[in-house]
Amino acid sequence: MPRFIVTGSYTSSAIKAMLETPSDREAAARAIVEAAGGKLESFYLTTGDNDFSIKVTIDDVTDLMAGLMATAASGAVSNLKTIRAFTASEFTEIQKKAGKIAGSYQSPGG
Repeated sequence: MPRFIVTGSYTSSAIKAMLETPSDREAAARAIVEAAGGKLESFYLTTGDNDFSIKVTIDDVTDLMAGLMATAASGAVSNLKTIRAFTASEFTEIQKKAGKIAGSYQSPGG
């Protein structure tokens, strides 16, 4: 099943609400991921450019995108970024496939 890493930031209004009424943000992330048909593999609060990072497995990336759109529409998060992640064994298979098709590419001027 495809894996995705999603990062994002909480808006100032969301942070204000969390200070007023602390809540389990992992549970909230899990609920939206599961509603979209995926599985939340990990949830971390982070420092730096993003406030959180989650790892999701889901069959259909469009379902994940719908879940992220719903989350963003709430106004609680911003700067959402989604990247596809591959295991080492998946990447080994990608390399093998690339090796088989590499000769088909004609470089400019070549």
